[in-house]
Amino acid sequence: MYPVLRNALAMSCLWRTLPAVLALTALAVATASCTRVHPHLSIPSLTLDEPSFFPTLEAYAGAPIVGGNRVDILLNGDQIFPAMLEAIRSARTTITYAQYFYEDGAVARDIAEALAERCRAGVGVNVLLDAFGAQGMPSEYAELMQRSGCHVVFFRPLDHRTVVRANHRNHRRILVVDGRVGFTGGSAVSGKWMGNGRVEDHWRDTDVRAEGPVVEYLQGAFAENWLEATGIVLGGHAYFPRPVEPRGSVYAQVVRSSPAGGSFAMYTMYLLAISSARTSIYITNPYFVLDAKLVEALSQAARRGVRVVALVPGVIDHNLVRQLGRAQYGRMLKAGVQIHEYAPALLHAKTMVIDGVWATIGSTNLDNRSFALNDEVNLVVYDDAVAGRLEAIFFDDLAHAKKVEYRGWRGRGVLDRLLEKLALPLRDLL
Repeated sequence: MYPVLRNALAMSCLWRTLPAVLALTALAVATASCTRVHPHLSIPSLTLDEPSFFPTLEAYAGAPIVGGNRVDILLNGDQIFPAMLEAIRSARTTITYAQYFYEDGAVARDIAEALAERCRAGVGVNVLLDAFGAQGMPSEYAELMQRSGCHVVFFRPLDHRTVVRANHRNHRRILVVDGRVGFTGGSAVSGKWMGNGRVEDHWRDTDVRAEGPVVEYLQGAFAENWLEATGIVLGGHAYFPRPVEPRGSVYAQVVRSSPAGGSFAMYTMYLLAISSARTSIYITNPYFVLDAKLVEALSQAARRGVRVVALVPGVIDHNLVRQLGRAQYGRMLKAGVQIHEYAPALLHAKTMVIDGVWATIGSTNLDNRSFALNDEVNLVVYDDAVAGRLEAIFFDDLAHAKKVEYRGWRGRGVLDRLLEKLALPLRDLL
């Protein structure tokens, strides 16, 4: 394409995008004072194998690392939804279910009907849906569950009078059955999550199923949000059963972050883990909009000889987010960080594996919205078998991605550069 024609088309696209960018910029200015993570000026030099690493992470996460767990990795709708539906249908006492995004589709109906059936069978079912993310959920599904005896609540209903507070969403994905089986990860309820993660217009995601003592802390994350939304305190054997028998040999930890309540635990966890790496860091994340501290942490790791590889989407549902993320690639690429863009589907998995023994799976994006606005939850695993499984998945995905080269990044077009500049005031909200 001739340069003049290419630039004309770029400017045409920009003018169509500009009103939305300006509107979002105004919102950013209105809420900016409440949207940044607390500064982390210095991070201790730790390694995963030193005795002080566990207590340091426990202290900042506010949650213990507990043994005796079984952890199974679930990939995409093909594995995630059948496992969840099986667990729901097996419930005998309680189900707690928190979901950020819920819209129409076959799987949406299946989950609503399965929860409703358990309610009619006498199981206590508490469903917490984020009022923003679940706007696309047909009212008939909530009504079906409510008629069947389920307690269905929408978290932080949208209200123009409380715009700043309404910007803090519950992004957690949690399913706990009988207080003994728990699920978390990045998936949501929509036909977009169906399939194997290799199909265009579908989403590639990773969830985890856990059994053992760590499930208590997933339940605690749900109970925290449920208390805020309803004023009801969940407790007793039905929700926190005793005894909890060991189900495996995995050490695990639930890290939950609630910036509206003053907790930035997730951000601290990532910085501590990255700082501890000595051989490898493998990141999969869809919203890769790092702040200066995280960019520097990854760059320093690469400079000290750690193999740092990030897998990000080639196509994304929010293009401004992608543009903001790509704007900062240069510094990392020059430091030796490898960045690959996943091609077959929209990448939505949120995992990190460090040195083949530490891994995390959860709802947290690597952006300011997750670190400083949303309530998030991640499962952290200290186990070479689980970490090895996630590494194998990572390299399988990497085979379907295109590597970003520094020269190609520097040659990106005028429209990309202009959108990066215009979107910069929005980075605290995206």
